[in-house]
Amino acid sequence: MTTATDAKARRVLLAGFEPFENDPVNPAWEIARALDGWTCEGAVVQAVQLPCVFGRAIDTLDAALIGPPLQLVLCIGAAGGRTEISMERAALNIDDARIPDNAGQQPIDLPVVRDGPAAYFSTLPIKAMVRDMRAAGLPAAVSNSAGTFVCNHIFYALMHRLATRPALAHTRGGFVHVPYLPEQAASKPGVASMALAAQVEAFRVAIRTALTVRHDVRETAGRLH
Repeated sequence: MTTATDAKARRVLLAGFEPFENDPVNPAWEIARALDGWTCEGAVVQAVQLPCVFGRAIDTLDAALIGPPLQLVLCIGAAGGRTEISMERAALNIDDARIPDNAGQQPIDLPVVRDGPAAYFSTLPIKAMVRDMRAAGLPAAVSNSAGTFVCNHIFYALMHRLATRPALAHTRGGFVHVPYLPEQAASKPGVASMALAAQVEAFRVAIRTALTVRHDVRETAGRLH
């Protein structure tokens, strides 16, 4: 059976953040590790956990980008208050942290990449992915803001690497924000959540779409953040 470590295996990299801000769990990592080793359209999912730390998250991503050919890279982060799987459209070249990261760093108004472009767009077929998740009965939407914390930090770093490294020229990538899990929302009155099983299934649908749809659809994706 093909595995993520086979030399000729095509990879889908799922990079999910570790828990942060005193939460014992992060749905981003739980989704990634639940799909580790799953095969879809001839590609094998590889999960990697990202530290919620400016700079160190990029180092971890860089190490994971080395290896067998990559078809897709999806970085995943949690966003309290989101009610659906959110496909992020754009990454900004700015770190502007409202709270310290897990190492106590709190950069304010600093570039992710010095002299880099102001922004990058996701190269995933985000509207088609939203369409197919919704068709499967799974809440999803396009989002126009990934914030300015470590999620945007890694999103921008990923897209900069895909745009500037010849070995990654044919790799598509982007960032996905996900809702809290019910066990997280239980201690946060009024905060929306989504069961892990539903979130994992949403990613199965989204990954299959990203592997099979070459040109995104031109239609409304519903509510925009």
